[in-house]
Amino acid sequence: MQSIDEALKKLEHSKFRSSFHLTKKEREYLKEKGMDVMESHARDFVRTKLSAADPVNDGKQTPMKGHPVFKAMHATACCCRGCMNKWYKVPLHQELNEIQQEKIVHLLMAWIKRQEEKDKLQK
Repeated sequence: MQSIDEALKKLEHSKFRSSFHLTKKEREYLKEKGMDVMESHARDFVRTKLSAADPVNDGKQTPMKGHPVFKAMHATACCCRGCMNKWYKVPLHQELNEIQQEKIVHLLMAWIKRQEEKDKLQK
């Protein structure tokens, strides 16, 4: 099992996954709402969009923009069950348990925090 740092490092080597960055609007939303709200949203999105054994519209259920967590889901390959299977060997057609959901939330939040840190360094 890989750590969050190992997963994020691996994702950096993907041209597609590493192309995701928070927009100015998404960064402002993050600053306005705070990390606790982002984590709550992440938990909700993982539960509603990914946790079912066969999510509705799997592969198309996560928007590509409009919310920091949506962007994080694509950047970390947690946007659909197919990507999660490819990148993390998460079994298809099996409901995600609470531990799996929490691990995904932690990965999403780590990506968002890194984006926030990069934003601070650029200022």
